[in-house]
Amino acid sequence: MKIRWFIFVAVLPWFIVPVEAQEKVADSIGNLDPEMATGRTVEDGVAWYDVAEQNIEGRILPDQERARWFDRFPASANGSVTSNVWNLSRHSAGMMVRFKTDATSIHAHYKLLNKNLAMPHMPATGVSGVDFYARDGEGNWRWVQVTRPTSQEVKTKVIDSLAPGMREYAAYLPLYNGIESLKIGVSPDSKFEQLPTREKPIVFYGTSITHGACASRPGMVHTAILGRRFDQPVVNLGFSGNGKMHAEVGEFLVQVDAAVYVIDCLPNMNAAMVTERCIPLVKQLRAAKPDTPIVLVEDRRNTNSWILPARDAHHTANHEALQAAYKSLLADGVTGLHYIAGDELYGTDGDGATDGSHASDLGFMRQADVFDPVLRKAIGVQ
Repeated sequence: MKIRWFIFVAVLPWFIVPVEAQEKVADSIGNLDPEMATGRTVEDGVAWYDVAEQNIEGRILPDQERARWFDRFPASANGSVTSNVWNLSRHSAGMMVRFKTDATSIHAHYKLLNKNLAMPHMPATGVSGVDFYARDGEGNWRWVQVTRPTSQEVKTKVIDSLAPGMREYAAYLPLYNGIESLKIGVSPDSKFEQLPTREKPIVFYGTSITHGACASRPGMVHTAILGRRFDQPVVNLGFSGNGKMHAEVGEFLVQVDAAVYVIDCLPNMNAAMVTERCIPLVKQLRAAKPDTPIVLVEDRRNTNSWILPARDAHHTANHEALQAAYKSLLADGVTGLHYIAGDELYGTDGDGATDGSHASDLGFMRQADVFDPVLRKAIGVQ
């Protein structure tokens, strides 16, 4: 009996592990074995990281339920906003994932929502591509490479032979397509660090131009260009053909803790609509966010409107309606308002658009140059 009792006592501490100790081991398994880290899988010599488990910028109200993870609007918008706005909100325009890695090659594996990869006036790289930038040695954002989709599922080595060193990257998601899933791949022995989302985004509400038509790459939209210049997060709520100053969209705008709201809807509106909706939208925003700057943007002129009198008159009427609304708001004591004129948004030489209406890369860069000083004043940055 004494011998058996001795054996039992000796074995007991080894066999029974406290629950707390078990939990600590389970929690740290990803650190002990990188192959078991959350969101990481290794396949064919590539370590894949699922960015749906990371922090994505440009995805508003992340704590609210979504129909699809990469939708721009939460599920509650379905049935609240118009069906067209809801369907367009399934596009990933403006979303961006930031990460750090010392990898010398980068891979991408993603599945697209729609099979239409391109449009007649906008390439697949802009409609459905993932566009990579990185910070150089001085901290400036520089272009790296963009994917070139030829199918609805893309699995590709984006770039290799990169200069060694740990650096920050940004991957802009497709502009006119949705994302079902997205993984970024590096070699298994490379470091990969997800970066948290930054606070107080610049929030753009607008039309197909804001949406990104017709940039050659997702990083070339003026919203993305300004995000890099200001080193601030951006939310792109551009809805092609359907940015019309809807109060229902305003209900979601006011839920975002924005650095500034940019209202750029006139290309989808006429003067009567501007007169009807601009003042209520601004007052809706101001009631919820009394101190957040609001920027009103005039309609750009089509680059061939100089030879189309009716079209030119449409732009002029839109401008006058927005100017009248702006003056009325100021007279009512609404503060924190800023204004961007539209005549030179694409430049003055007629070369800033692909089809007269939608910006080319040149037009987006010119547009960013016009927005830049107004946003700096609104936000209060140098």
